[in-house]
Amino acid sequence: MKEMLNYTLYIYISVLIFLIGIIGIIINRKNIIILLMCIELILLSINFLLLTNSILLDNIDGQIYAFYILVVAAAESAIGLSILVAYYRVKGSIAIKYINLLKG
Repeated sequence: MKEMLNYTLYIYISVLIFLIGIIGIIINRKNIIILLMCIELILLSINFLLLTNSILLDNIDGQIYAFYILVVAAAESAIGLSILVAYYRVKGSIAIKYINLLKG
């Protein structure tokens, strides 16, 4: 019973991190860097939940999925930040209200 209590604590922590990411996206829509950080928080909470359930069920599938999510998150961060750097060099600002100028 004590082990199950520890797992529920981990699940609550994961849900809390997920909600912080969602609230950050909802509240802050003007700073693109904070939006990217909130997306990373959401992906981190999903990874944490997958790893917790993987340990609880004694199955390696959750760990494999968590690794794939980490790879996708790293690629998303690298591509997103490179687009922001290129946009900043051209426009001199990374304000979201002018980001629609990226459309072809």
